Amino acid sequence: MNGTEHLNPPHGGALVNLIADPKRREEIRAASKQWPSWDLTERQLCDLELLLNGGFSPLRGFMGQADYESVCSSMRLANGLIWTMPIILDLPAELAKQLKNGASLALRDPEGVMLAVLHVEEIWEPNRRWEAENVFESLDRVHPGVSYLLDRANPFYVSGKLEGLQLPSHYDYVDLRSTPSEMREEFRRLGWRRVVAFQTRNPMHRAHVELTFRASKETSASLLIHPSVGMTKPGDVDHYTRVRCYQAILPHYPANTAKLALLPLAMRMGGPREAVWHAIIRKNFGCTHLIVGRDHAGPGNDAKGKPFYDPYGAQNLLKKHQEELGVKMVPFKMMVYLEDKDTYVPEDEVPQESRVLNISGTELRARLAAGRDIPKWFTYPEVVTELRRTYPARNHQGLTVFFTGLSGSGKSTVANVLLVKLLEMGGRPITLLDGDIVRKNLSSELSFSKEHRDLNIRRIGFVAREITKNGGIAICAPIAPYDNIRKEVRKSMDDLGGFVLVHMSTSLEICEGRDRKGLYAKARAGIIPVFTGISDPYEAPADADIVINAANATPEEAAQEILLYLEKQGFLGEINGTN
Repeated sequence: MNGTEHLNPPHGGALVNLIADPKRREEIRAASKQWPSWDLTERQLCDLELLLNGGFSPLRGFMGQADYESVCSSMRLANGLIWTMPIILDLPAELAKQLKNGASLALRDPEGVMLAVLHVEEIWEPNRRWEAENVFESLDRVHPGVSYLLDRANPFYVSGKLEGLQLPSHYDYVDLRSTPSEMREEFRRLGWRRVVAFQTRNPMHRAHVELTFRASKETSASLLIHPSVGMTKPGDVDHYTRVRCYQAILPHYPANTAKLALLPLAMRMGGPREAVWHAIIRKNFGCTHLIVGRDHAGPGNDAKGKPFYDPYGAQNLLKKHQEELGVKMVPFKMMVYLEDKDTYVPEDEVPQESRVLNISGTELRARLAAGRDIPKWFTYPEVVTELRRTYPARNHQGLTVFFTGLSGSGKSTVANVLLVKLLEMGGRPITLLDGDIVRKNLSSELSFSKEHRDLNIRRIGFVAREITKNGGIAICAPIAPYDNIRKEVRKSMDDLGGFVLVHMSTSLEICEGRDRKGLYAKARAGIIPVFTGISDPYEAPADADIVINAANATPEEAAQEILLYLEKQGFLGEINGTN
């Protein structure tokens, strides 16, 4: 008897703990010297942690083929117990083909620390399109889960007995990272028998506080704010900022009624299936209820603008299985603000002729970018403070201006003029990453093959991202002839928001006519075997933010066009409103 028997029992009846005892851990470490190793991906690290600590009870390891296929096709393990998401270990072909049944594979974190050993029992090559169609009901790569599965996941799945040496190390918010057994002990200590969990991957504002308070009151349950801090949807607010926001709103709940803890979950954005999965995980932590919102864990719209999932599909699916699961579904009621009454109410309780106010996520981001006021009726001042620390107004943010164009198109000249103009303005550190400079100092060992050209642009993009992330301005001026790699660099900065693509569209004839370095002449003579525009293609961008033809503009005029665009987008100039 450990004193937690009055709490909701774990899924499957017993809480799993896969961490080996000290003696066994030493035996494993001694034997591991001869074993092959695998450095776990970010998603695999999250999954391993919840396998080892019991968050994924009753699973005792990554799924074997029978469980995997049963979960994909029927949302149940092979023994019939409900489970909605496949939990697998995907490996590259070269490693998987080295493994045999009975082999031991050391599972390590990115720093090489051994976390667990997998005693291999099954190796198979799944049909990942079939998996996507069954689990996500889509093959559309706009869906983050589908994109990950089809484009990033490794081709072979491996399963077997799992023995843990230690949980992954976390150095952030250590006091908030409770395991299921620790959380259950905390509930026992607090006397919490009924607990309603709130799953979130976004900051919380006044409407969220009101709806969670109401959910707690209606269910006569204490509240566990349990945000996912593993992988979420690309572009989401980082978990450091979110946690500071959650900590800021906790004092607004009545004393001893709400608690914050972090869940190292890699979300799949799987809609209804994911809602049931979230309920199973919270059951293992001791919760009795789960708040489920409209389009819970949904990724939004597909490539055609149609929602991936029915907005109430998650609520309906969990409600269908709530008795079997032992976790009740609490519907997330959209809360709206009534200006005349200075209060929040569910949207279905709005009196006639009342004036309803709301700020969408898009408008909130726009207000942050422009430094405009965010009203107190929408969120708490302390939450605004945390958001502004991470998302300062655009003219205080970092920025990448990325030039592309043929050799001789004017990239370097205009980039240098732009550099000087921005230095005159001051306020932010500015770095010029010219193509020739980068080739000399960062990529001197690379050839001019497509593979090496792409690698060169990736390096430029990486450096530019670091400069942008830390509030500086990166001016990049390579040729960057290939569209796919330019798009990759742009996408890598989606979460930063500050990327401007400038296409110097000067024609080949004019560029060749200039030929101050004599490069085109050497290319025509075959002295330079690979040269953009002569023996290698240049793919003009269709997604350029600014297009400049140096034949029709002086360098000063071209730089001015870029400055005007940056001012229009809010990257330059004074902040409007309060900061």
